[in-house]
Amino acid sequence: MSLEITDELLAHHKLTREEYAEIERILGRPPNLVELGIFSVMWSEHCSYKSSKIHLKKLPTQAPWVVCGPGENAGVVDIGDGLVAVFKMESHNHPSFIEPYQGAATGVGGILRDVFTMGARPVALLDALRFGDPKAPRMRHLVSGVVAGIGGYGNCVGVPTIGGECTFHRAYDGNILVNVMCVGIARADRVFYARAAGIGNPVVYIGAKTGRDGIHGATMASAEFTAESQSLRPTVQVGDPFTEKLLIEACLELMEQDCIVAIQDMGAAGLTSSSFEMAARGGTGIELDLDAVPLREEGMSAYEILLSESQERMLFVARAGREQEAFRICRKWGLDVAIIGRVTDTGRMVIRHKGQVVADLPVAPVSGASPVYDRPAAPLPKPVPIVPESIRAAVDPPKALLQLLSCPDLASKRWIWEQYDWGVGADTILPPGLGAAVVRVHGTSKALALTTDCTPRYCAADPFVGAMQAVAEAWRNIVTVGARPLAITNCLNFGNPERPVIMAQLKAAIEGMAEACRALDFPVVSGNVSLYNETDGRAILPTPQIGGLGLLEDVNGLVRPDRARAGDQLVLIGESRGWLGASLFLREILGREEGAPPPVDLALERGNGAFVQAQMRAGRIRACQDLSDGGLAVATAELCLASDVGARLEIPVSPAEEAGWLFGEDQGRYLLAVDADLVGALLADAAKWGALARPVGTMGGDALILGSYPPISLAELRRAREAWLPSWMGEAA
Repeated sequence: MSLEITDELLAHHKLTREEYAEIERILGRPPNLVELGIFSVMWSEHCSYKSSKIHLKKLPTQAPWVVCGPGENAGVVDIGDGLVAVFKMESHNHPSFIEPYQGAATGVGGILRDVFTMGARPVALLDALRFGDPKAPRMRHLVSGVVAGIGGYGNCVGVPTIGGECTFHRAYDGNILVNVMCVGIARADRVFYARAAGIGNPVVYIGAKTGRDGIHGATMASAEFTAESQSLRPTVQVGDPFTEKLLIEACLELMEQDCIVAIQDMGAAGLTSSSFEMAARGGTGIELDLDAVPLREEGMSAYEILLSESQERMLFVARAGREQEAFRICRKWGLDVAIIGRVTDTGRMVIRHKGQVVADLPVAPVSGASPVYDRPAAPLPKPVPIVPESIRAAVDPPKALLQLLSCPDLASKRWIWEQYDWGVGADTILPPGLGAAVVRVHGTSKALALTTDCTPRYCAADPFVGAMQAVAEAWRNIVTVGARPLAITNCLNFGNPERPVIMAQLKAAIEGMAEACRALDFPVVSGNVSLYNETDGRAILPTPQIGGLGLLEDVNGLVRPDRARAGDQLVLIGESRGWLGASLFLREILGREEGAPPPVDLALERGNGAFVQAQMRAGRIRACQDLSDGGLAVATAELCLASDVGARLEIPVSPAEEAGWLFGEDQGRYLLAVDADLVGALLADAAKWGALARPVGTMGGDALILGSYPPISLAELRRAREAWLPSWMGEAA
């Protein structure tokens, strides 16, 4: 029976008339409903990157230590001694807004599968969360649900959540962001890829049974929200972390026993994407029998089985003759397992259901020939730099510091991370709340330094500079703990790319990211693009989220921010011009969101970082804090709170310039706590390196003293930092 192609049918499948015409050209005939559904999900923005693909090619992806860059489930970097780190960041934004607990939980489950699919045991999770105005409707509900979902899944599956971010802005009122990063460790000779090979090899389903949850989740994630978006709840998947734990162990054992040729998780678009992607990467075809798929609901159609996004499922190509061994392992772990197909040499995906061929499609065009759009980009206005005279208002620095520390962005997120089992596995060395997270590579003296970074207000003002700054801050955060930055993953969260201003933001951010990655030798090895993050035409702030990974060759070289001691000298590295444009001070203290973000000098950034690393190797730095939101005053307060030691900070400028000196957000800067006896040697080295280093204060006492202003006790600082989030969450919704 032929399918009547109506505008309503195409709109449901998020396909344009032009795209449908291309489908007919590829097939030489009209598609049936099952085939239309397959094209819909495989050509969705979420799966095909059709609006960003041409721009993503600008990113640097290679380095001597990169084993596998973008294109596989996750990126892989060499960390020496026959080991690799495998990592990626993904988004689960739309599902988390619709159903926060399950949306966030299944986001964790999905990114875990991306990593252990490569043969790596997951060792750490980080989450980067962006919420709306705390006064907005449902916001406490969303925060509570997302945090519970992340904790509920990660805690149960036994992978520590050890870092991340959480900020608030009204631009996320109708579209929150939930980005999750996972890192795993594997043997360098046991990395697995999703490339179906071996004609006649069996295609095996393993994991939970397939139900109707999540159908068309990929297409839902490729469209903006409207006021009716709550009706999309059925497109949100339901997770089971206990099954995920069994799946991790089963898959790693299958790999260890050499039962697997290729493997792919069933993420977005479920069985459809996993089968097509494996066949496309391997240059093969696959025949699938849907009657063999384990189902948990009766009467499921071929369309539903193929597009379901039920969680905790994998698809692998087994070695012929090893099927029984593979089945024994799967059943040992209590998982459903079934042979549902075979690898062929036809280059086609032939799918049968109830004895009938329900789809017969060429693999390559479906998986790799989706439309690629070079969408129009509007010229972006250059932000006008803030005129210093316009912010020389009378400011009480102690009062301003306390106000900044208690604002939603800087307030302690202890309420969040205390719900996470961040110490499970006993390898977390630097827990949440102290900057970059650090996790030991089990059984070795090595450790990984991990961070997530982005300043969306900078990106809104200037996406090119904002994206550069996000990369630079991730690089700087890794340096602060004594690690060598290796590579990044990213999650590019933007609005509707069909609007030229949004496309311009995305294009500029990718170009800024690329420039920073090249200058810092910090390649992109994996990532995700999340577009259409807007509601009724109101877009989020452009948020090119960066996840950074660095290597500590010897964990004894770790520099902790909580080791400053009384008597240590505070030394500021980098130039302080008092930049307050697009700053947190400007927004929170003066109520203004304007101005250009701070310039990013990448050569200076790299030079200052190299100098700090050299001083760490020389044993001269006791504690280190990078300067970002809130500038020098906030960095000093954070150092004091981490070490439980007060400080006296100099203000060597005129009263009119105090705000810039204390709260300016100039880039490329570090605050060091240095043993007083070693300061001279450090400053002498700085002169040789050409690095700007100046003493700015001394650690000691039980209060922070800003110049000649009255002291702020550590107890006051701690109250300001710790009170807001638990107080807000405790209020009646």
